[in-house]
Amino acid sequence: MFKLGPPVQIAYAVVDAHDAARKWVEGFGAGPFFIAEHIPVTNVVHRGTPAVFDHTSAYGQWGEIMVELVQDHGEGPSAVRDLYAPGESGLHHVAYFVDDLDEATAELAKRGFPLAMSAEARGETRFHFVDAVAELGHFLELYELSPELKSFYEKVRDEAIGWDGSNPIRTR
Repeated sequence: MFKLGPPVQIAYAVVDAHDAARKWVEGFGAGPFFIAEHIPVTNVVHRGTPAVFDHTSAYGQWGEIMVELVQDHGEGPSAVRDLYAPGESGLHHVAYFVDDLDEATAELAKRGFPLAMSAEARGETRFHFVDAVAELGHFLELYELSPELKSFYEKVRDEAIGWDGSNPIRTR
């Protein structure tokens, strides 16, 4: 039986990743945040059409889960713009590691959750945004756990253990 497993990340679309990270540190005690500017993303396909996805993200630990704060720099089609216009913010996606990205995406499509956007980050990590908006109010992000991705998740989690609140915003 197909199962997604537990979520590994919750993500919010934000107007400014730096500002949002500071607010999450102060308001929720999440962090520290690692900010990656204009993350290189290639092979972007949004709802069947080649697209561009220029974004900056802040990644921090919030209890047992990673939180991502996504700033979409574009105004053209993207999974972020499907939910939020420039200047708007809110819950965007919940992320999951899957054993087989294409198989999981196909299974979800069979269940009425179509692929909205696919892309590749940093030339090593393929990811899919699956449209669960009608049912859940947000997207699902799927990716296979690579050694690089595992290392990044561990770094964010490990930096949060015993964190004293100093140096809350860091560059990746």
